[in-house]
Amino acid sequence: MRFRDFHRNIKIRILESFISGFIGSMIFPFMAIYLSSHFGTKVTGMLLLVNVFVGIAINFLGGYFSDQYGRKKIMLLAESLRFVAFFTMMISNSPWFQSALITFLMMTVNSICWGLAGPANQAMLIDVSTPEQRKLMYSITYWANNLSIAFGGIIGAFLFKDYLFELFMAMTLVTGLIVFLIIFFIEESYITDHQVLKPLEHVGRMLGNYREVLKDRLFVLFVFAGVLVLSMEFQLTNYIGIRLSSEMPAQSFLFWEIDGIQMLGFLRSENTILVALLMLFVARITARWNDRAVLVASCFAFSAGYGVIAYSNHIWLLVVMMVIATIGEVFRVPVEQSYMAAIPPDNKRSSYMAFKGLKFNLSMLVASLTVTISAFLPTSIMAIIITAVGLTGTLIYLFISPELEKRKRSAELKQAS
Repeated sequence: MRFRDFHRNIKIRILESFISGFIGSMIFPFMAIYLSSHFGTKVTGMLLLVNVFVGIAINFLGGYFSDQYGRKKIMLLAESLRFVAFFTMMISNSPWFQSALITFLMMTVNSICWGLAGPANQAMLIDVSTPEQRKLMYSITYWANNLSIAFGGIIGAFLFKDYLFELFMAMTLVTGLIVFLIIFFIEESYITDHQVLKPLEHVGRMLGNYREVLKDRLFVLFVFAGVLVLSMEFQLTNYIGIRLSSEMPAQSFLFWEIDGIQMLGFLRSENTILVALLMLFVARITARWNDRAVLVASCFAFSAGYGVIAYSNHIWLLVVMMVIATIGEVFRVPVEQSYMAAIPPDNKRSSYMAFKGLKFNLSMLVASLTVTISAFLPTSIMAIIITAVGLTGTLIYLFISPELEKRKRSAELKQAS
């Protein structure tokens, strides 16, 4: 399987994801600093929460309307709105006009656009790919996203303060290019003969749609297991980061003295570099192995790695366990997403993807709760709890893996016919 064998939609979506992720990583990780300098820390926290909840709510609308009207229409609407939002943010941070309030409102519009386009993007990737292609497709997508975030974040750290107007200009141009690509190069992947409905009829149908999704026990367990496993990764910048900064003494590492905060930065960099390197080989290796075994073993390695990192202050042990956790991560992601693609029926793919989109937010919630309870419990107990969370997700995957295999084989047979 080679990259040139993929459908054109997949190639364009991967390219678009890399470019927009690269530019976006120069801007959005630093917007909390921007807002706090204008509104203060307390107000900024509330504003960011508003953005998160708006994105979650719109995510469900995006999933429903993508199944009703097609993927391309929703993507085009979202990216056109995003273009207007970034253009307005550029003007609002120009040498001639400054407005932090308008900038925040346009950030909210951008959250709305992510909510609208996210389920449609993911559903389209499933629509135009075969089960055999998906592990490689998701490996390439994950690799491109990590690479763009890593390089974009580094460059943005140097440019954000003094070149914000130019960064928004670049983001506006990139979004304009994406709109152009969607109009002229993206093909609609899901044709539907939707009925003209009144607003209340849409509400009723949407609620019924998501009620059907929640009745899919396999899907609910799959997402729940994913939340538990993914929360391990978010512990690094939450509980683990706090623990290292307060507990880890400065130690000699190669030619440097490393303290807890520097160790956190090193572990993050190690993870990013290893993901970028290992993802180049994962799809080829896993093609020879059983998906069920890969999923369970990789989740176990991922959970065990972060479990030890949650306890140890020994530099070399932390470095080695991050290698193990990252190996688990890069093997887990393509197999997990490949299974996810096999679960939803064709006519509800975007609705399923909308619920799957909650995994990130719920994982962050689990990691935040861990920080709260760490104020009352010792490090050893916290490490046991964190490891137990990841292993619980792993056991759920093991329990449902036979049914996942059946659903995947069914999807393969349907595609073949």
